[in-house]
Amino acid sequence: MAHMKYRLHHSTDRMTMHICTIPSATVTQALAAAGADSIIIDMEHGAIGYAEAHAMIAATAGTNCAPLVRIAETDARLVKRVLDLGAEGIVFPLIRTAEDARRAVASIRYPPNGNRGFGPFIAHSHWGTALTEYPAKMEDNLTCCLLVETADAVANIDEICAVEGIDLLVPAMFDLSTDLGLMGQFDHPDLLAAMGKVEAAAKAANIPLGNAALNETQARSLFDRGYRVIAGFDVLWLREKTTQAQAWCAN
Repeated sequence: MAHMKYRLHHSTDRMTMHICTIPSATVTQALAAAGADSIIIDMEHGAIGYAEAHAMIAATAGTNCAPLVRIAETDARLVKRVLDLGAEGIVFPLIRTAEDARRAVASIRYPPNGNRGFGPFIAHSHWGTALTEYPAKMEDNLTCCLLVETADAVANIDEICAVEGIDLLVPAMFDLSTDLGLMGQFDHPDLLAAMGKVEAAAKAANIPLGNAALNETQARSLFDRGYRVIAGFDVLWLREKTTQAQAWCAN
């Protein structure tokens, strides 16, 4: 199995990330079995606790799906806990400065390269390695994904992209448009300009880009602009399919 980090840096693959807000190992297992490249267990906005997160991570076993976790804030205490449950990477919200980015990168690595505390008592079993061998096998395979969600992040994007250890950058349209005072106005020139600035900086730094795509048209547009990873939401997929079924009944 090629870890997501390796694929991001050593291939030109296009990939999917399904954001799981539903606290269900069954949902996660279905997505992984369907061929999802990765899932994001959403502990920032989803109704998910640590026990559910562990079950959802475990549900990806035996597949090529990378289990990532979106934490609520850039806090080393949160990072080490979900990595010790077996997560293959972290999605960091509300990165505003290069210092924020450096703290994120450091939190997923052990000393002397970072500040992660040692305790992968659960994770080593998920990755099929001895406890003391886990760092050598997994540290260089953990994905660090940063979300660009604020005007501050856009203003500091060149410095952020200069930080070593970033594997994926996501200019998050929902939060970014909200921070700019343009909630949901995804075609507004100011939002498009901010997105363009982030895209140019990521391209210059050779950092892969990801973003949400709620339909094929959006996905194709992102791919045409150089994005490598597209994301969807489990609860929105469920709602969409239910709405389609209701329409079949109406006709």
